[in-house]
Amino acid sequence: KIKYYYEEMESKELTIVIVTFKSEEKILNCLKSISNEISVLVVENSNNANFKRKIESNFTNVNCILTGENKGYSTANNIGLKLVKTKYALVLNPDTILNKDAINFFLRDADLVKDFWLIGPANDQMTNLDFKENNLKEVDNLKGFAIFFNMSKFNREFFDENFFLFFEEIDLCKRVQRNNGKIYLDKKIIIKHEGSGSVNTLNKYSTLELEKNRNWHWMWSSFYYQKKYKGFFLAFVVIFPKLVSAIIKTLFYSLIFKKEKRDIYFCRLSGIFNSILGKRSWYRPAID
Repeated sequence: KIKYYYEEMESKELTIVIVTFKSEEKILNCLKSISNEISVLVVENSNNANFKRKIESNFTNVNCILTGENKGYSTANNIGLKLVKTKYALVLNPDTILNKDAINFFLRDADLVKDFWLIGPANDQMTNLDFKENNLKEVDNLKGFAIFFNMSKFNREFFDENFFLFFEEIDLCKRVQRNNGKIYLDKKIIIKHEGSGSVNTLNKYSTLELEKNRNWHWMWSSFYYQKKYKGFFLAFVVIFPKLVSAIIKTLFYSLIFKKEKRDIYFCRLSGIFNSILGKRSWYRPAID
């Protein structure tokens, strides 16, 4: 009876938001693992009309929104979340597959701890923690591949759109904590996550571009996050060893003519400098 009750709630109280970027193959298995009674918003970071037609024709519960360009994880998720009209929203990565009871457990948890802000699956995260009898544990952080939102707590303010890649969910959890909000893990919720698989890397060139992109944004986001919560001076102290390392390695790989390594460390250096100078996170991977 309990299970049936939560299955009835699914379509009325939950919307799933999935941000994609060239994830045509990855997202199909994810969508197949979601009940067709649940509304899904796919936010595709491109103008790929063929992708939109394919997804919407194969899944009647899916509405695909094209952003027109690669706006990144935070902005694209905010686009989807601001369209949600249900009580709860579940943000998923496209390379996830839901266990058949995952949604029921999320909704059960929402009933058990009505003042929650965020809930995530434990999976391999902190499974050694002392979970309560209801399988829940209050925590400081969640992993970003699956985050269940209590929409009433956020006043339409979700991810910090200054982040293009990395630190988005860490920053989100930090702001929830500062508002005395509650974040939980549920060890019963099982969601398979492939990891680093939301973009298809078809060749060596695109793989290098993604690696340069990751390194640039990791450095940019690292400094920006530290500056946001600790101020410029302490953020600079934290980032300084990485700055020195990036300079040395860029020069070293230039001298020995290792172009790929040089380009990667130059991207790290560029990401640090742009963040220190207060520039926006402008770097984008050159992938067709």
